Amino acid sequence: MNPVLQLPPMTCEQVRQIDQVAMQQFHMPGIVLMENAGRGAAECIDEIAPAGSVLILCGKGNNGGDGFTIARHLQLAGREVTILAMAKIDELHGDAAIQAKIAEAAGIKIQVLGEASAKECFPAADILVDGLLGTGAKPPLRGRYLEVVEAANAASAIRIALDIPTGMNGDTGATGEPTFHADHTLTFAAPKVGFAKQDAVRCTGQVHVISIGVPQKLLRQFSA
Repeated sequence: MNPVLQLPPMTCEQVRQIDQVAMQQFHMPGIVLMENAGRGAAECIDEIAPAGSVLILCGKGNNGGDGFTIARHLQLAGREVTILAMAKIDELHGDAAIQAKIAEAAGIKIQVLGEASAKECFPAADILVDGLLGTGAKPPLRGRYLEVVEAANAASAIRIALDIPTGMNGDTGATGEPTFHADHTLTFAAPKVGFAKQDAVRCTGQVHVISIGVPQKLLRQFSA
């Protein structure tokens, strides 16, 4: 069996273009890409952190949608999973809302960040997964996201970031204060160019590339 083609490091915009081409030219709905990414990430988490309870931090966008997807697949793997969500499910949109509703129907515990401080409502867990902000976010963090990342960094747990550690610029490697300090980063489709810049490795930890299931023909277009 031929190995899956590996893409070179890319900018966040290039990876977004892969998503767009997959949806427009290869007829892959966004929810399918999210499902593929989430399942692949869950399998990776089960390998690098084979035991322990999992807390997934879910933002309002597609990064959070990935987190809701991962929660379901980890539940299927027999893991104890809790979600700390930045917004109520009825406040979400698009594919993220679909995955959140599936997770809720599956009986996964979803705790919405309320008015209490992040530290006060931070459930204990052995593994923390950062699904707060994706490639569109730029440092520095503000408001509740800042609070949650500070609480996550203070927790005694294995920390895993989805796509890009929250607080980092995926193109430049610049990090704000705070930035999620990951032991592992599960990045989708391709490594981000910023991971090799400045001292980004301090926050990315070990980087794992997770396939989003796009056809080999599409990968060749972007690897030329």
